[in-house]
Amino acid sequence: MRKAASIELSPEERRVLEKWANGRRTPARLVLRARIVLLAADGRENQQIAEQLDTSRQTVGLWRQRYIEQGRGGLEKDAPRGGRPNDARLAAERLIIEATTQKKPKNATQWSVRTLAEKLGVSRAMVHRVWQANGLKPHLYRTFKLSNDPEFESKLIDVVGLYLNPPEHAMVFSVDEKSQIQALDRTQPGLPIKKGRCGTMTHDYKRNGTTTLFAAIDTLEGKVLSNCMPRHRHQEFIRFLNQIDAQTPSDLACPASIRTAGTRQLETAGSVSAIRQ
Repeated sequence: MRKAASIELSPEERRVLEKWANGRRTPARLVLRARIVLLAADGRENQQIAEQLDTSRQTVGLWRQRYIEQGRGGLEKDAPRGGRPNDARLAAERLIIEATTQKKPKNATQWSVRTLAEKLGVSRAMVHRVWQANGLKPHLYRTFKLSNDPEFESKLIDVVGLYLNPPEHAMVFSVDEKSQIQALDRTQPGLPIKKGRCGTMTHDYKRNGTTTLFAAIDTLEGKVLSNCMPRHRHQEFIRFLNQIDAQTPSDLACPASIRTAGTRQLETAGSVSAIRQ
């Protein structure tokens, strides 16, 4: 009688296979394969392993040999099936990918599983499988914007350089503004939290107009300067830069190439102007 090839496991291999064999979330097929290899490594014959695991001797011999030839990786993936490839199916998959990536429906912004299946004469399940296998999601978009400014690269280097390599004896600020902030207030004061009751507030509110928030953060120390103004124009922005100028030490300077709007030499003005342009 032909004797099956023996298997020797290293401590690391045995630990991984035992984890697979006893894992509650491990796929059942991988659990069976790991147990076959572990029993084979203990010196069991194929027939004994098949009876213990309630499977066939051919299955035991297949995975014993697969492990000997390919190691642990041979257990994780199924071998490719034989037979001729389904040319019709492959052609349909190519049509689905081509239509999804290069064409759009006439009466919609993007394809759906149903509309593309009807257009190509295939099943909805097939369209869904092809999209999932190729990572295609026609209903999702990511926005982008490329600058047309011919000097954008030099400005980008100037701005990023302020953060990566700031000049000596200079303060670097990051400045931004938020306009059209609604100033809302509840019609009555809320009640505080107490045992057995959460905090309360009225369901309605009154509008107090809008405001614009200007804020600057000192990138070195994390200090924030801010101000709210009723309007959002360049005059208010210059006024805020002057506020930064007044509230920072006067002995700190920055390169003259990024001075803006008559304010003292602040990196803030240069970074904002470079980004906006």
